[in-house]
Amino acid sequence: MEAKQVLRKLRKQHHLTQDEMAEKFFVTRQAVSRWESGKTVPSVETLQLISKEFSVPINALLGAPLELWCQACGMPLKEDDSIAREPDGSFNESYCRWCHVKGKYVGPDTVEEMIEICVPHMGWPNPDEARAFLAKQLPQLAHWRKN
Repeated sequence: MEAKQVLRKLRKQHHLTQDEMAEKFFVTRQAVSRWESGKTVPSVETLQLISKEFSVPINALLGAPLELWCQACGMPLKEDDSIAREPDGSFNESYCRWCHVKGKYVGPDTVEEMIEICVPHMGWPNPDEARAFLAKQLPQLAHWRKN
């Protein structure tokens, strides 16, 4: 779904006219009309407001969601309820809700510990293959690169 379709769908789901949407996000009705026609997209600041107000990740607002992965455990973040949230309710698209709680990373301290936590949940028939896969993949994720 394109950004213009996502924005229109959200507006309609929340029973807002273009004027009401414009007022809510401090833009003109014409700006909302241009978003919905695909002529423009909201500014970064406006996307942040829309994301927070409607509890929708920014990447979803842009219409072609990128594949998101938890940057600690590597879990795909396909559903909004698996994406971590900050204390203000906004999405943290870098982590899953199990690794990041109330604005803080709560997972294990080492890659090795993370591997042992993840292997039983992967459903692979051979746990050693799952461990080898994770040992190769996890160190490439942002959380482990910085630690």
